[in-house]
Amino acid sequence: MEYILETNDLTKAYGKKKALDKVSIHVTPGEIYGLVGRNGAGKTTLMKITGGLANATSGSYSLFGKDSKELSKSKENVGILIEDPGLLPDVSGVENLWLKCMVLGVKDKNEPKKLMELVGLGDVLKLKTKKYSFGMKQRLGLALALVGAPKLVILDEPINGFDPQGIKSVREMILKKQSEGTTFIISSHILGELSRISTKYGFINNGKMVEESTKEEIIQKCKSKIELIASDVPKACTIIENIGFKDYKVLDGGVINIYEQLDRTGDITNALAKESVATLEISKKYESLEDYYVKLVGGKDGKNE
Repeated sequence: MEYILETNDLTKAYGKKKALDKVSIHVTPGEIYGLVGRNGAGKTTLMKITGGLANATSGSYSLFGKDSKELSKSKENVGILIEDPGLLPDVSGVENLWLKCMVLGVKDKNEPKKLMELVGLGDVLKLKTKKYSFGMKQRLGLALALVGAPKLVILDEPINGFDPQGIKSVREMILKKQSEGTTFIISSHILGELSRISTKYGFINNGKMVEESTKEEIIQKCKSKIELIASDVPKACTIIENIGFKDYKVLDGGVINIYEQLDRTGDITNALAKESVATLEISKKYESLEDYYVKLVGGKDGKNE
């Protein structure tokens, strides 16, 4: 399979501390690759190295089929937004964008205006960036990452500080660019939002890649369930077994979790009622991306408990 980005045992050490420890990822063209990990897991370090902003201690990576040693330092086909976008405060957003256009050799003078409109800054074209709010600076940072129509865009916490409307507009922009062929690598602490757009995930913890999975694989692995609270738990268990449920568990407090045949909630309530067992509460629960990550890496220190 051809990858737009592939890393092989990528390692970054600061003295005895390894920010990255033999990390290998595989990003195919057109993907939205979600990097998932807690603070200090190694996400930003990985992004900086593959974006050309830092060097690895060992290991290697390739972009567009070329080894990192063969790549130009400027990496014209990679757009990056990591941490502070580095804006010039005394000029407008359009001028900030035009300066980057000149550096990259983009000659279309309408490019800055188009990008400002794309990220929702079309009404502040002439406003100096020192007067921008935090969210506006983030939007301009996104626009800067898109100058020159890069094939790969690397975004570290791109919706940090956005309100719900802003998050929605960024999501729509990313999906629009993906539909046009742009590949994204995105990290975000808002895992619910990340799960709405990502097509593949890399779960990183303590500098190590724990798992790579496609969205379809995650859907299969996330164990959904029926959550049942009944007036008579032992009798309820007998009843659900009698109507064909085998995969269930009784939790502390008498809550019954059923992990199969999620479309049969009506059958369960009817069977309980026939045996005079009251259904106090029944609902379907779906494991979130956050739930899956916590289960995957374990407790607070990242170790399974």
